Amino acid sequence: MSENALEVDGLSSGYGEAIVLRGVSLTVPAGSVLAVLGKNGMGKTTLLKTIMGFLPPREGRIRVLGEDITGIRPHRLSERSVSYSPQDQAIFGELTVEENLRLGLRQRTLFAAGLERVAAFFPVLAQRRAQKAGTLSGGEQKMLIMARALMAKPALMLVDEITEGLQPSVIARLADVLRAQRDAGTAILLIEQNIGFALAVADRYAVLARGEIVASGATEPGADVRIADHLAV
Repeated sequence: MSENALEVDGLSSGYGEAIVLRGVSLTVPAGSVLAVLGKNGMGKTTLLKTIMGFLPPREGRIRVLGEDITGIRPHRLSERSVSYSPQDQAIFGELTVEENLRLGLRQRTLFAAGLERVAAFFPVLAQRRAQKAGTLSGGEQKMLIMARALMAKPALMLVDEITEGLQPSVIARLADVLRAQRDAGTAILLIEQNIGFALAVADRYAVLARGEIVASGATEPGADVRIADHLAV
């Protein structure tokens, strides 16, 4: 099996006649976090939607855990130990917290173990498992999105701008969760605009501009300045 949980090679994608991604290549080894940063409209969410199979690739290949999954249907990819935390509020407000969490599992018998695992990170969700998800605060709803992604112990997490609009205390909690998952061996592709958050959890970064990777490197001292320079262009 490949040591890389995710490999994207020469990926191009878009909507209708419009090409948004142009020849994007990246890898995410197991037990590591790659942060992809960029301004709005640069192709970050398009990248995730193409990996997940919501958009068909025009060119290139995608491999997950060594398996070529290019063009796979989204529900088939979720069966391969991949979780997706979208940018949009992707909860079902009329369902309870528990019912939303159960949607993150393929086997109902795994619920108790999954709830125990996510409750260690988000105790408020365990306490409010019978509450309608739509009545949670914005920060709690983001916690629920993340918790649902963790229920099945994914090998690869795709996380799209999870910090948008959140208070610093919630952002810090999410950073702790992602670091813990990385340390447990999970690979994470993190899409972000928050440079500080991204560098706090990621091992490497890539900057996406106009659908292309224009810079990449390790999250070492000085990386924030280099990233900001590229984002300012």
